[in-house]
Amino acid sequence: MRTDAFSKQALMEMAKTNMKAHIPDLDLTDRQKLALTCRILFTKGHDSGLAGQITCRSDKPDTFITQRFGLGFDEITADNLLEVDQDLEPLDQKGMANPANRFHTWVYKEHPEVNCIIHTHPTHVAALSMLKIPLTVSHMDTCGLYNDCAFLADWPGVPVGNEEGVLISNALGNNRAILLAHHGQLVTGKTIEEACNLAILIERAAKLQLLAMAAGQIQQIQPALANEAHDWVSTDKRNKVNFAYYVRQVLKTHPDCI
Repeated sequence: MRTDAFSKQALMEMAKTNMKAHIPDLDLTDRQKLALTCRILFTKGHDSGLAGQITCRSDKPDTFITQRFGLGFDEITADNLLEVDQDLEPLDQKGMANPANRFHTWVYKEHPEVNCIIHTHPTHVAALSMLKIPLTVSHMDTCGLYNDCAFLADWPGVPVGNEEGVLISNALGNNRAILLAHHGQLVTGKTIEEACNLAILIERAAKLQLLAMAAGQIQQIQPALANEAHDWVSTDKRNKVNFAYYVRQVLKTHPDCI
């Protein structure tokens, strides 16, 4: 088929169709995806000791799968993840969740479309948060966050109280991501794959912003094209294809996680 006369929109739709037809989805459980996400983010610079939490909804109402407190991202496996209730109590009464997971429960309660939350303190996000300025998206690669990253200027201190849950769930609004001043980042997804991709993306966006700010004045990207790029990279299939690539990467060095 000759495509040299096709419009960009037609070519984009053709690419979406081909992705669905030619690239199969991974056959993984949510526990496996969550464990893989922990290892992926460890390799992508999101490790900060025991800081940071990754959760996803379980198949039971008001229950969540998360890491066992005391284990680093590089130690998480599908088998050692916990299933906890709204009060962070493990359903099997073994181990404990990170007490900072409390604000996740507020986000889930206020945002029923969210099925996965990732909160981490990667280096460039943390550095940008110290400047107390919002994320600026002005590059093609980071358009997945264009007009999709909120900013919370208030830091409530030790993140184990309900106050932080109220602050973050309200500030998030209709966005998938939020930059937390003096703290880190939080991203959400309808799927684990989506949240994992956004967590990697926000750290790259923060790094690019800091580099650009050090060199000069950031120039704004054209809104219509940025919105087009945002939607192009934010489809469910694109998220799954990206995630599959990160899975292949991490299994080369972390085959024990699943």
